[in-house]
Amino acid sequence: MTKNKFKLQSHDCSLLECSIPGYLQQISTRVAFFIAGFGIAAWAPLIPYAKDRLGVDEGALGLLLLCLGAGSIITMPLAGALAARFGCRLMIWVASLLICVSLPFLATVASVPALVIALLLFGAAIGAVDVVVNIQAVIVEKASGRAMMSGFHGLWSVGGFVGAGGVSGLLWAGVSPLVAVLCVIVVIVGLLLAFGKHLLPYGSEEKDGPLFVFPKGMVLFIGFLCFIVFLAEGSMLDWSAVFLISLRGFDFSQAGLGYSLFSVAMTIGRLNGDRVVHKFGGKTILILGGICASAGIAIAIFITTWTASLIGFGLVGLGASNIVPVLYSVLGRQKVMPLNFAVSAVTTLGYLGILAGPALIGFIAHATSLSTAFLVVAVMLLIVAASSRVVTE
Repeated sequence: MTKNKFKLQSHDCSLLECSIPGYLQQISTRVAFFIAGFGIAAWAPLIPYAKDRLGVDEGALGLLLLCLGAGSIITMPLAGALAARFGCRLMIWVASLLICVSLPFLATVASVPALVIALLLFGAAIGAVDVVVNIQAVIVEKASGRAMMSGFHGLWSVGGFVGAGGVSGLLWAGVSPLVAVLCVIVVIVGLLLAFGKHLLPYGSEEKDGPLFVFPKGMVLFIGFLCFIVFLAEGSMLDWSAVFLISLRGFDFSQAGLGYSLFSVAMTIGRLNGDRVVHKFGGKTILILGGICASAGIAIAIFITTWTASLIGFGLVGLGASNIVPVLYSVLGRQKVMPLNFAVSAVTTLGYLGILAGPALIGFIAHATSLSTAFLVVAVMLLIVAASSRVVTE
């Protein structure tokens, strides 16, 4: 690790000299992203079990699941200020342990009020982790002097695959939901114990400040672009299967192939993204990524074969894979807002895209058609491509 020093006001090293983040901090950042993806994905296979224990229908379950998003939206705007005051290390530790505390309740509670509380707590922890790991990622990438953000976000995707796949495998093998989440907790705590000491003890150049700053200028615009990309991701998650069933004649058992290809393409794109960004630059990635994702949706809509639809959804994942990492890298260079507040604001706006996206797609589809709703998303992705020069120069 480099011996260079810089001055930074923080929780553990206020006005003292702190080491510039090096290799160990890069590894700990990747592990933190893995934990974030792993933790939230572990919940997905537990949802049918929760529905069965509570005896609720799909509509009631959908309302309950909004509590997870509500918990995240509450903590995301505050997480940047808390990271500045207490440091990324403490915040990631606390939020990760809250994930571990809430998971057993999510696996066992049999009443609606108890599940609401557990989902709010779980969502709050997930929201805080998502913000703080991105704050650390921007600091570490900036210190390294090279593109690293795509790789960091790629580890989130890998964590999601391992979390969902691992818990699903345990449940398929006959393990109870409680035992399955205990295995998840062991993994998270083990990773924290092994790598948590290398997380950054600071989270901003300013320890004191307001708890929330409304985004402005370039930060607000970047947040809007993230909203579009996350809206596209949310549309793939919630509507790709419906599209394949209703418009391409897929069986219910096969309809998940669209989102699976989208996810695989996104993960591959992110794991290779740092080299691509280093070679071509962020501006080119935004242009080509936005066009590729938009073209993928257009292919799925206008070429009415099932193979074209699957290829199209894969292109959406590949095109969108590195847009958000590039936008987070831009946050590290902007001077409009302190880094911690900028990351909090952009993450919150992006997450709103995931929450509001499915409802927006549904509203447009009800008024027109699902193909038209997807076409609106494709046009919005072209806005991202057209904004590349404004954002990167």
